[in-house]
Amino acid sequence: MHDIVFYDSGCGACHRAVRFLLARDRAGALFRYAPLGGETFRARVPQAARAAAPDSLAVLTASGRLLFRSEATAHLLRRLGGAWRGIGALLAWWPRPLADAAYDVFARLRHRVAARPAATCPTPSPRLRTRFDG
Repeated sequence: MHDIVFYDSGCGACHRAVRFLLARDRAGALFRYAPLGGETFRARVPQAARAAAPDSLAVLTASGRLLFRSEATAHLLRRLGGAWRGIGALLAWWPRPLADAAYDVFARLRHRVAARPAATCPTPSPRLRTRFDG
């Protein structure tokens, strides 16, 4: 079963994160992707959780846990395996309030640091399209 990575479709950093994950999950065995605010997000995430969600990345794990901020990032890295698993474990080891504070600083600056994609939601190649939901 796959985790669902919800991302801000208007954010350059989020698009880079999705491309990063796609490149490392070549077989498509780990993740599926859907925009925050899209149909899949509304259908799979309860209203109260949607209201509390940051506007960057969120992960709905295959077991049904909804992860945000540094916890989501650490989870994604650990799932990738290899050296990324170690980096994710280090991130998970940091006290969450500190890691979330660092995440929030980057999230506030991400639109200045990473340019918004030319298209609001670039169309994935036909080979990758099956990994994306609405």
